[in-house]
Amino acid sequence: MNHRQEYPRPHLIRKEWLNLNGPWAFVFDDDNVGSTQKWYKKNSQSFDKEINVPFAYQTKLSGIHDTSFHDVVWYRKEFEVPKEWSNKQVILHFGAVDYRSWIYVNEQFVGFHEGGNTSFQFDITHYLVNDVQTVVVKVEDPSTDETIPRGKQYWKEQSESIWYTRTTGIWQTVWLESLNPTHITKLRFTPDVDKGDIGVEFEVNGDFTDKVVQFDIQFKGERVLKDTLYIHEKYNRRSFNLYNQKIFRTSFHHDGWNWTPENPNLFDVKITLLQEDDILDEIETYFGMRKIHTENQMVYLNNRPYYQKLVLDQGYWPEGLLTAPTDEDLKRDIVLAKEMGFNGCRKHQKVEDPRFLYWADKLGFLVWGECAASPSFSEDAAARLMKEWIEIIERDYNHPSIVAWVPLNESWGIPNVRNNRQQQHHSQAMYHLIHSLDSTRIVISNDGWELTKSDIVAVHNYNHGHIDQTLKYDRFIEDLATKEAILSSMPARRSIFADGFMHDGEPILLTEFGGIGFKIGADAGWGYTSVGSEEEFIKDYTRIMQAVYSSRILHGYCYTQLTDVEQEINGLLTYNREPKCDLKEIKKINDLWHSETI
Repeated sequence: MNHRQEYPRPHLIRKEWLNLNGPWAFVFDDDNVGSTQKWYKKNSQSFDKEINVPFAYQTKLSGIHDTSFHDVVWYRKEFEVPKEWSNKQVILHFGAVDYRSWIYVNEQFVGFHEGGNTSFQFDITHYLVNDVQTVVVKVEDPSTDETIPRGKQYWKEQSESIWYTRTTGIWQTVWLESLNPTHITKLRFTPDVDKGDIGVEFEVNGDFTDKVVQFDIQFKGERVLKDTLYIHEKYNRRSFNLYNQKIFRTSFHHDGWNWTPENPNLFDVKITLLQEDDILDEIETYFGMRKIHTENQMVYLNNRPYYQKLVLDQGYWPEGLLTAPTDEDLKRDIVLAKEMGFNGCRKHQKVEDPRFLYWADKLGFLVWGECAASPSFSEDAAARLMKEWIEIIERDYNHPSIVAWVPLNESWGIPNVRNNRQQQHHSQAMYHLIHSLDSTRIVISNDGWELTKSDIVAVHNYNHGHIDQTLKYDRFIEDLATKEAILSSMPARRSIFADGFMHDGEPILLTEFGGIGFKIGADAGWGYTSVGSEEEFIKDYTRIMQAVYSSRILHGYCYTQLTDVEQEINGLLTYNREPKCDLKEIKKINDLWHSETI
């Protein structure tokens, strides 16, 4: 049985760690009596099932495969701490647990976390015993609560339309890490492509006096620099020049040493914290030199106009739902997308596993990061979304593949944003909050329509019609042709901007369209339009892309979608990642000539 044994935090690697994935004791708590009956006690007899972590109980790979509502569940696992970890801190990490979790170690309450999308951890050193250790996790995931960030997880028991089976509880790796009490935290790399500098920020947790940090930076196996920093404060920031007045390291003639989808150059870094000759902490990590900004109605990558060819990626698998069955499955999605001529994806209503972001960094694949939305608006919902985004950016800041953040989608969670100032304020607040935490990336306020303040005008339009609906197709072409046409269009009977907001020179991208339904085998479902053969599929895809490429204002797109998902059969691949046609044909169409500048 697959237990997902790969290192879970690939952008920051330490040698001493222990994977806790695999069989855990498990129980449904439908009457919510576990806390009262103290199921966190070691002698509790209530755990009547076994689950394969990190797969949610709704999945086949969990070994349970029950898709009905169970709002409260419990997990229990026994483990041993390696003897060589004595006199060190032991940190218990959770990749993601949906939605609220209470953590107990050896019958003691350790901590609480709310939010189903991001990683969290607790120092459990002082809760350990001189014996086998026991961790118990209580999870609450309100199945019908429309004010929590749930994204595509349906609040009804049966999937339908664009909503899918829920994911409750642990759905990413659980693991232990050993740390010296004095160690490095809050490591950030900020590239400055204009100057050729990499900025490094970090803190030293614990006693930082008389400590030394060594940086060893290499590019393609060759050392670029080695430097030593004497620590006098908890917070530290340094900048290193990498171009060193060498023109071929810049983007002036070609990509140079910078990161792009075509040349995903990465710098390998070893950071060592020392006290005299004793190594207190050692980290292996990496960064990429990458700049993204907007100018002249275009998106620029490393100071050159860059036409984004994205594909919408839901990140679901038949046997694991939100959890990829293997690390290779995460990698394979990127490889297949690149084979079709896409240079990136928009991760839709999901904060993806860091392993996916690692492969995007390594293979060269742009990522628009998105978080699950709540269906409805409330003050609590607004606060919950903000909290999750703070944690998302803290976790994923260092990935060069991420070029944009998408905090809101199609007015989900802000259904009255067109003319409701409170909900407009929330949209604006998310835009400014994210920019206050991350000044290096693009932010889209409300992908689809009814935008407020946004760095990109992101438009959704599925109105291409069936192949025999020539008038509808002609209107689709007209609506995409010019700035005036696309800004005045109402593709879902919604205006592109919310009341009081207007275009101010931002790039315009078509960030959802297509969705051709093509049934393969016994699969049943729906698409925005449908075809009956591979030949018709290629013909219809060509027709839609010709309309997009004929536009004189669009500076990129995101096609719906990479794979089928449950009842949606509008993917370029089936739910099992089988191509619906020769992928070379899709690439040939995606590679059709089009203007890459406005």
